[in-house]
Amino acid sequence: MRTDLSSQITLNRVSTKYYKPENAVERSVLTRFEKVPTYIYETIDEGVKQIANEVIEKIQSRQREGKFCVIAAGTGLSLRPLYAELVRRHRDEGISFRNVVIFNLYEYYPLPNAEAKSSFNHLCELFLDQVDINKNNIFTIDGTIPQESVIDYCRLYEQRIQTFGGLDIALMGIGREGNIGMNEPGSTLSSDTRLILIDSTSRAEAATNLGIDNLPPCSITMGVSNIMSARKVYLLAWGDGKADIIRKAVEEKHTDSLPASYLQIHNNASVCIDLPAAAHLTRIQRPWLVTNCEWNDKLIRSAIVWLCLLTNKPILKLTNKDYNENGLSELLALYGSAYNVNIKIFNDLQHTITGWPGGKPNADDTYRPERAKPFPKRVIVFSPHPDDDVISMGGTIRRLVQQGHEVHVAYETSGNIAVGDEEVVRFLHFINGFNQLFDNDSNETIKSKYAEIRQFLANKKEGDIDTRDILTIKGLIRRGEARTACTYNQIPLNRVHFLDLPFYETGRIEKNPISEADIEIVLKLLREVKPHQIFVAGDLADPHGTHKVCTDAVLAAIDIEKEAGAEWLKDCRTWMYRGAWAEWEIENIEMAVPLSPEELRAKRNSILKHQSQMESAPFLGNDERLFWQRSEDRNRGTATLYDKLGLACYEAMEAFVEYIPL
Repeated sequence: MRTDLSSQITLNRVSTKYYKPENAVERSVLTRFEKVPTYIYETIDEGVKQIANEVIEKIQSRQREGKFCVIAAGTGLSLRPLYAELVRRHRDEGISFRNVVIFNLYEYYPLPNAEAKSSFNHLCELFLDQVDINKNNIFTIDGTIPQESVIDYCRLYEQRIQTFGGLDIALMGIGREGNIGMNEPGSTLSSDTRLILIDSTSRAEAATNLGIDNLPPCSITMGVSNIMSARKVYLLAWGDGKADIIRKAVEEKHTDSLPASYLQIHNNASVCIDLPAAAHLTRIQRPWLVTNCEWNDKLIRSAIVWLCLLTNKPILKLTNKDYNENGLSELLALYGSAYNVNIKIFNDLQHTITGWPGGKPNADDTYRPERAKPFPKRVIVFSPHPDDDVISMGGTIRRLVQQGHEVHVAYETSGNIAVGDEEVVRFLHFINGFNQLFDNDSNETIKSKYAEIRQFLANKKEGDIDTRDILTIKGLIRRGEARTACTYNQIPLNRVHFLDLPFYETGRIEKNPISEADIEIVLKLLREVKPHQIFVAGDLADPHGTHKVCTDAVLAAIDIEKEAGAEWLKDCRTWMYRGAWAEWEIENIEMAVPLSPEELRAKRNSILKHQSQMESAPFLGNDERLFWQRSEDRNRGTATLYDKLGLACYEAMEAFVEYIPL
């Protein structure tokens, strides 16, 4: 059973020549825009093996010299695979860490006690407790010290590093704001170990990394100057969620607004990333600016869209001069003229647009993104949370229903942790009032439960987990909203499925790993409906990872059916949508469904049916716009881009990419 298929989705086949240069000269040409040595690996596994080799080589070199190897270690998500590899090397190959001295890079503050879930405890679980490091050589920042003692404590922490001869290696990730350690934007090059207030974005990211709902508001962190003093610095980042911040840190001017960019002036720093994290680097995203290209359809489309935006021209007005002046003369040589390239890309993009997302009956479908037959189709829209369906493809859902297809919506999780307590109180008031009005106050069970829950909520402290009854009520609230939205979109309630995948039901941000039980639930629905179309979340940048797990469950179920030779799957296509966090790049869009102003308004109305997720939604992330606003802005942005390229001008568009089972 393959449970991580989403990580193998590759939208663009990147030629190895762009990230595996054969010699130093070739590397210097490819990396001309990069201001810090950056190493791109095809997979995370390949990357961590190489980094582990280098770290172990340094440790063993120090062992031969009879010296300590002093390492500053962080605990971000990007470091977990490296620690797992180092633990494996210790277990399987007998690699010793006896001469290693560890200094924790940062600790949250204030911690209630030494047993509280902390950065250091996390580091111990991931790495320190599983290898033979001498416990006397492990040092961490104390998150329980009195505030008046912090300054002196930080000074002593730095002095202790110096007693071991300074840092040999610093291992760290990069935050979404460009922070290294917990050095937030604004941290200066000379900043040292200190107490710092964590901003909301970094706090939410760190809480997810640790798997706890609430973190202390501050951190004691090694400063930028401490990190820069290390003789070798490794910055690790994996996944497309880090692509934009990596480009800024590596290619833009170093600045205190992006602390990771200071590594540009370190004399021995390495940025180690996989292909998804490298996606926005010039040599990957715009390779024609640095080298000769291996052209394919998607790269050509990407280049032409870039050229249109650069010259502020639609596709059909691009000239030979535009191509020659902007590094795209190779395309003229391949196609003979700008006109030939322009026509090709214009037609390619034109063929992505369809008002018939389920296929147009009795029509030539040669150049349509969806096939005409069978018609009508059975469709399943898988929605990770009980509102992702309408946020991501509410207009397309309405089109599918209105055009006669049998549309099912499968809500994969209850979404219960994303409901505010005030929503529970509001519904309790209604239930209690209803009971008093129509049952003569005789139902003692409702009265006692009402009192019990009100008392719990009144005494609830930050970080407390809701009782199972409260989680059930929150789940019911979201079910009710989802049913209302489906009814508004004319989907019969017998085609609305609440899967309640078990991995989600922990009551906390931290979820359980995907299991066979999750996949079996999805598999059962697929076998019942036998769909001709499946829609899944391709927006894997969801900050809490729920989208990825839900998509993995669907892809695993499809994989099982494929291996079993299921007949229904042979006539089924799977489309990926993106939700509130990102949009598909235009070179990857394979189906664009236009929305009129009225259809966009109807989509907004269906999103607004999810009342608990409006003003009071707990997980809006670092984007202050509400979900309906993000959705409209994104859909209008896609339509505007098509318009700028000289294609039809629509109010909005929803975009999709086809998933081909591996």
